[in-house]
Amino acid sequence: MDAGGQRRRWEYCWIAICISFILAFGQRVSAQIRYSIPEEVKEGTALGNIAKDLGLEVSSLVDRHFRIVSGSKEELFQINQENGVLYVHKKIDRESLCAGSGVCMVNLKTVIENPLEIHYVEVEISDINDHSPSFPEKEQRLRIYENTLPGATYQLQAAVDPDSGTNSVRTYKLSPNDHFEIRLRESDEDKVPFLVLKKAVDREITTTYKLLLTAVDGGNPPKSGILNITITILDINDNHPVFSRDTYSVTLKENCITGTVVIRVNATDMDEGTNSDIEYSFATLNSDVNEFFELDQVTGEIRVKRKVDFEAAEVYKLDIQASDKGYPPMSANCRVVIKIIDVNDNWPDIEITSLYKNIPEDSKPGTVISLISVTDKDAGINGKVICQLIRHIPFELKPSFKDNMYSLVTKDRLDRETSSQYEITMTASDLGQPSLTASATITVQISDVNDNAPEFAINPLDLYIMENNAAGSSIISVSAFDRDTAENAMISYHIIRGDGTPNDLSSFLNINSATGVVYSLKSFDFETLKTSHFHVLATDSGTPSLSSNVTVNVFILDQNDNVPVILYPVSANGSAEGVEEIPRNVNAGHLVTKVRAYDADIGYNGWLLFSLLEVSDHSLFSLDRYTGQIRTLRSFTETDEAQHKLIILVKDNGNVSLSATATVIVKVVEPKEAFAASDVKNTVNDEEENNVTFYLIITLGSVSVLFVISIIVLIVMQCSKSKDYSSKYVQEPNYDGTLCHSIQYRSGDKRYMLVGPRMSIGSTLVPGSNGNTLVIPDRRRRDSGEVRIAGSY
Repeated sequence: MDAGGQRRRWEYCWIAICISFILAFGQRVSAQIRYSIPEEVKEGTALGNIAKDLGLEVSSLVDRHFRIVSGSKEELFQINQENGVLYVHKKIDRESLCAGSGVCMVNLKTVIENPLEIHYVEVEISDINDHSPSFPEKEQRLRIYENTLPGATYQLQAAVDPDSGTNSVRTYKLSPNDHFEIRLRESDEDKVPFLVLKKAVDREITTTYKLLLTAVDGGNPPKSGILNITITILDINDNHPVFSRDTYSVTLKENCITGTVVIRVNATDMDEGTNSDIEYSFATLNSDVNEFFELDQVTGEIRVKRKVDFEAAEVYKLDIQASDKGYPPMSANCRVVIKIIDVNDNWPDIEITSLYKNIPEDSKPGTVISLISVTDKDAGINGKVICQLIRHIPFELKPSFKDNMYSLVTKDRLDRETSSQYEITMTASDLGQPSLTASATITVQISDVNDNAPEFAINPLDLYIMENNAAGSSIISVSAFDRDTAENAMISYHIIRGDGTPNDLSSFLNINSATGVVYSLKSFDFETLKTSHFHVLATDSGTPSLSSNVTVNVFILDQNDNVPVILYPVSANGSAEGVEEIPRNVNAGHLVTKVRAYDADIGYNGWLLFSLLEVSDHSLFSLDRYTGQIRTLRSFTETDEAQHKLIILVKDNGNVSLSATATVIVKVVEPKEAFAASDVKNTVNDEEENNVTFYLIITLGSVSVLFVISIIVLIVMQCSKSKDYSSKYVQEPNYDGTLCHSIQYRSGDKRYMLVGPRMSIGSTLVPGSNGNTLVIPDRRRRDSGEVRIAGSY
């Protein structure tokens, strides 16, 4: 044997060995089993013991991982590795799993390891009758002409049953009737129902047939589905339209509006559908009819197309045709007679001829403004017109000698300030039934005349000025108004100059003639002038011009602008210094001296307080802050110095207080020296006291005279002015209720105090002082204070 033959023999042997191995291995790793189970079984239902059927050891299933590796996507089946049973994992619906009526198979591939084996399992899903036949639609409608011959067929909807085999649709049944029957036609295992007309129908007897078609399957028990069949019998055009009347008569007023329904003709047709649908039209093409009337083709309503006029035509005759929509169409005719009724359809016409559109307000009653003529195209009573004015206005209509002619004249006096323009509306009404009314409006402007003087809203005015005001500054602005217009309302202001008395302010004031702003030409001093007044004249620019004036009452308010003046002690050279000698043996409380001072201001600005600014020994002397009395606090000792210097500060109570100082030198002497010095001093003091008393009497007398004069002036002003002004003048001087003026004097053991015309109710300068108070009784207050004029002597 050569080498080539030996090689071929080895190849044959190798092929044989491989084929044997493959056949042996295929027998070990591959096997196929088939099961069958109906659909819709419960989950967990066993198909069979796949382990036993495959000859596998049940005890090794868990270790060898016996499982399903492929099959349906929803994992319908599972293997119990405990006992090798193949069971249903999820509920099975054959119709959703396999479409159609063929065999429904589910292929499963199982795997077991060690050694690896693959087994194929086929599961056949058998059908059960779980679905009823159903139609695509619940109702089917058919339309059959009444002249259709028997034997005509109409295809109906076929029922659908998802089940297969004998469980699918097997037959159809039709509800009992005399005219229709059911016939089946089989095609590709489907049964298609047809409706057959077995007897002729008549629409006039029955217009609609309602039948029931029942589809039944072959299940046990059988299931069924129902289809509602509605058969409508169609009409044929075998009847012509008929009008309710051959001739229609109607009346129409000539004033009817466009679109008014004149009449509605009505025709009926016994047919149905398009055969009974009627269209209306004019039978003859009459231009006059088509111009004034229109016909609704559907409803048969005749409407007014244009306004009809009795004077143009009294009667309109219309021929109407009604046609159905059948084939061929059939028609009928009628006539409509429209009689036009004459009415009052012409409005009065007002023509205005204006003579004046602007009249002065001082026009006399009876002045003619316009001429009015009224016309009406109607005749007879419809052409008679009554003209009148509406609203109550100072005008009237006067009829002329000719009918329907009027004159518009003024009836009363006019006042532009009350009404500067009148919209005069006149109405003209005829006597027709119903009456027609027209209106016209004329606008009349009332021109102004200078009949109103300037007026001040408040008269008199009260002006409160703080003293020491800046010269040239504005102090008040007065304003008047004039109810006239244009130049008649242009106002200029002037100050009425006085008699030049000391209290006359007019010479110290200036006013802007255009704006009414008043300027002071000087600075005022409360201590010189407390109250005054001046007059402002307001004049318009009319011809002739009119004027009025206002009184401005001026009240000067006090400022703390005066420094306290030391009256005692005063040295020979005029400085506030003095020397007092007292015996060394005086007791505590001994009056050393009294510092006297005066402030020209009033109220708190003039209320003086005393205090020790500097003292050599605080334990020796005391100062009464209200009276200025200096007294000893204790007895003198041998160790006390013989001379002491006291500096007293006197200040007022203004917002920014002003002050002055006085120096008192107290010399302590022995009793004998004191007596000798006292005699000399008493002589000097008596002289000084006499001088002081004399000056005090003069001062008090002057103040008393001024006080009495002030009271008289106030009483006269109250009597000469109105109650409100007098009360306001006395009660509202813009004072703040504080002490205004206080002057204190002392002569020996006597004390004198002069209080100015203002003092707060609760303030007391000297405790225990006696006073006579004159009060002007009034309850009105300003800034929670009361006005009092008081004097204490």
